[in-house]
Amino acid sequence: MTKIKFCGLRRPEDVDYANIILPDFIGFILSPRFHRFVPRKTLAELSGRADRRIMRVGVFVDNPVGEVLEILGSGAIDMAQLHGNEDGEFIEKVKRESGKPVIKAFKITSKEDVGRAKASPADFVLLDAGTGAGERFDWSLIENVGREFFLAGGITPENAREAAAHKPYAVDVSSGIERDGFKDFGKMKALAEAVRGKDKYLNI
Repeated sequence: MTKIKFCGLRRPEDVDYANIILPDFIGFILSPRFHRFVPRKTLAELSGRADRRIMRVGVFVDNPVGEVLEILGSGAIDMAQLHGNEDGEFIEKVKRESGKPVIKAFKITSKEDVGRAKASPADFVLLDAGTGAGERFDWSLIENVGREFFLAGGITPENAREAAAHKPYAVDVSSGIERDGFKDFGKMKALAEAVRGKDKYLNI
């Protein structure tokens, strides 16, 4: 079954919603230029609040490698997701020194972009239209990717079933589960139902 990642959590209630729905992954934005950014103190609070059955992902955009390793070493996150210009050497260093998995994001506009993603040394690749743009790219480009991938960009409760039909390892959604700029429990629940079927997600 396709896994689910809810990204851009930034409030205690966001984590509480996730603890009920139990996505496979939750993501915290750790680069300050983005409006869903959470500072280190908030990260510690939110991370500690999360159900331990959920993998906690730190999302970085061109952060220094030392900072990525420090946060991974703190225990606040279980995985790093790299959304900037991090090269193979950067990825290998994070994997080697942290011993934790790395997701590398790629902007997909052509088959060549898919080929670059396929060749990445990251544990997983994330295929997106951009950096948190909330826009959908041409999903026909991802046929025969040849490795496990997260699918992101413009995924909503309404099209999540279609996204899952492309057989990603996981769907990754942020703005598609928001109302007025904040995470919405109803939309999170609806997306989980679309991907998993009804009544297969609740931690009650």
